[in-house]
Amino acid sequence: MYNNINVERARYKMTVDELCKKIGVSRKTYYNWQDSGDIPSSKLIAMSEVFKCSVDYLLGITKK
Repeated sequence: MYNNINVERARYKMTVDELCKKIGVSRKTYYNWQDSGDIPSSKLIAMSEVFKCSVDYLLGITKK
């Protein structure tokens, strides 16, 4: 659902498992988020820190 998360993950050459470990969730949880689009704000913030970008960018609200 949020393509920029996958774009950044690929740009950082990070697997889903690596990202999940960094933000403290299971692979299943990550894929559930991709389907539902319901990502907790704390995990969005964690991903923005990992990828050094804004939460708005990850959600597709702004460009990088």
